[in-house]
Amino acid sequence: MSQNREIFLSVDIETSGPIPGEYSMLTIGACNVDEPEQTFSCELKPISLNADPKAMEVTGLSLEKLFAEGLPPEVAMKQFHEWMAKVVGDDGTPVFVGLNAPFDWSFVNYYFHRYLKLNPFGFAALDIKALYMGATGSSWADTRSSQMSARLSPKSKGDHQALHDAQYQAELFRLIRGIVQRQCS
Repeated sequence: MSQNREIFLSVDIETSGPIPGEYSMLTIGACNVDEPEQTFSCELKPISLNADPKAMEVTGLSLEKLFAEGLPPEVAMKQFHEWMAKVVGDDGTPVFVGLNAPFDWSFVNYYFHRYLKLNPFGFAALDIKALYMGATGSSWADTRSSQMSARLSPKSKGDHQALHDAQYQAELFRLIRGIVQRQCS
């Protein structure tokens, strides 16, 4: 039995609060880790009026503007799924990669199941913070992106714009994977 190629997709989202269902996923940004010019990005209509003021401040987004201009969630998730299928191809398996992946994956999983009745990522995600801890022996406190950046010296940086952050995360992942590969050779 042949195994599909693993295609690592860096995903970042911005939300109106801490949990899916009660709060909204507002933006999705994604890129192929190994070909970061292959990107997906969209803004979504909120699914509720619930908003944590601190979350909204961090995102710089407006619920009112997203209600008017964002994609309906079912359209956004369909487009995201179609992009993934194109990038992954018939012989690939998508692997969700995120910085604090449990948070981002929980919203993506909820939205995929609610609007498409499936999650093409399955039930797991690869967390960059955990990979970094394992590769470097760092403490959990040292897995903040600022700490990783100080050690890894990526060319890009995060700015709470979902696509930019997905590309930044992809670079961090590639740098950490390089450490792991050197340790294993």
